[in-house]
Amino acid sequence: MVGWGIDTDFLVIGALNFQDNQDVLGFSLLRPLVAHYNHVAMKTAIIIGATSGIGHALARRLVDDGYTVGVTGRRTELLGALKAENPDRYLVRTHDVTDVEASINILENLAAELVGEFGRLDLLVLCAGTGDHNESLDFAVERRAIDTNVLGFTAVADWVFTFFQRQGHGHLVVISSVAGLRGHGLAPAYGASKAYQISYAQSLQHKVAKLKEPIFVTDIRPGFIDTAMAQGEGLFWVAPVEKAAKQIHRVIAKKKKVAYITRRWRLVAWLMKRLPNFIYNKL
Repeated sequence: MVGWGIDTDFLVIGALNFQDNQDVLGFSLLRPLVAHYNHVAMKTAIIIGATSGIGHALARRLVDDGYTVGVTGRRTELLGALKAENPDRYLVRTHDVTDVEASINILENLAAELVGEFGRLDLLVLCAGTGDHNESLDFAVERRAIDTNVLGFTAVADWVFTFFQRQGHGHLVVISSVAGLRGHGLAPAYGASKAYQISYAQSLQHKVAKLKEPIFVTDIRPGFIDTAMAQGEGLFWVAPVEKAAKQIHRVIAKKKKVAYITRRWRLVAWLMKRLPNFIYNKL
């Protein structure tokens, strides 16, 4: 086509406009080109922790939005059930982020498959996490939170940030928590690990500002979401998973730096940051 002096983009756009009418100017001949154009233009994502909860619901929303999504997690059968819903749009990998070396190898291979097929990786959502109430300070419980929310989190965040630097663009979304804004005796390691994630996301945003490249880092801070992670009595403003995923999807599209899910948790965050210790410690 270059030899003919024809603008390929014009032809693709024309074919897209007329592809439903096979008799108009012979544009039906360009259907293979249109198919290739649409294939290359497809957005791609990886979700770490897609077996249930927010990651699971968000994967579906991204596929509905035109993404091909690599879904990862520890439970193969749940990932397989998700893929069965739309086999051509999901790639499945089983791994545990606490096995750092194996996880990075799997992510390298998954990213290479997406790049080989579609030319790029647009988005990675890091929502693998764990945490339990632990007033007795059982170290085994604290260790699980540290291994997943700190060690595994850091390994994946570092890997994908470096990947996006090499690629020249990309979007990292971190699912932290309102619990990271202030420590609480019910779940010390969980809150501390989420504070770590918030600070780490801020550090990566600082690096992005100096790079001046189209790389984005978004910190999502959920309140109570109706998942297995929501434990205990007296919970309030508990959001359905689908509602949370819908709001997160919007935040991703806008590439915001920080967002609270649901939005009303901005008020709780504001209060948590400002309450005097003598009041907060009684809660």
